[in-house]
Amino acid sequence: MFASLEPSPHRRNKMTLAMQKLQERIGAATDGSFGPNTARAITKHFGLSADRSAHLLGQASHESGNFSRVCESLYYSSPERLCKVWPHRFKTVEDARPYARNPRALAENVYLDANRGSKYKLGNETPQDASAFIGRGFLQLTGKNNYRQFAADMGLPEVMTDPSLVETDYAFETAMWFFEKNRLFKIADEGVDTNTIEKITKRVNGGYHGLQDRLDQTNKIYGWLT
Repeated sequence: MFASLEPSPHRRNKMTLAMQKLQERIGAATDGSFGPNTARAITKHFGLSADRSAHLLGQASHESGNFSRVCESLYYSSPERLCKVWPHRFKTVEDARPYARNPRALAENVYLDANRGSKYKLGNETPQDASAFIGRGFLQLTGKNNYRQFAADMGLPEVMTDPSLVETDYAFETAMWFFEKNRLFKIADEGVDTNTIEKITKRVNGGYHGLQDRLDQTNKIYGWLT
């Protein structure tokens, strides 16, 4: 499996399908869109507190473009854009040029373990791994190690042979799994305020990219739930 190019009708259908499948499981209207009723149904179905649900859904909303993106695209039309998105990887336009409009080469460059620092291994030992285990789900599960751990913890071995299942069947479950695995629910229990949202953003993003939107989404959803 290789990284996606520009979103196709098939890809857009998967975006809607992921939310519809989640809505079906939780007993919400299966319209494929995210709003107050779906947020409340998720909170009730999974037995989450308002604080935990707001943090989880706020971060997931930001990472997935309000639950409309379930698979990252590694297609970039220009080297200049690559430099903006991956500034530490591509220092100059010339460095980035071979990877513009070349998602397979980009996947190998950024996700193959041989091309990454020793502290940031993803378990992608082959070029095929790098292209197959790209970011998927509402929190962008990335790397063979994370897919393998999710599959083992959830008893879902089929994910390893068909990673695209994370786009449709397990987009939300991977997000919950990430919060559990990284003890983010414990932080969420501290409340919904700027400091706590910043703490969780740091764990999810590795920095504070998109912080204002994460603040806005989390507070909006918390308002729906309370």
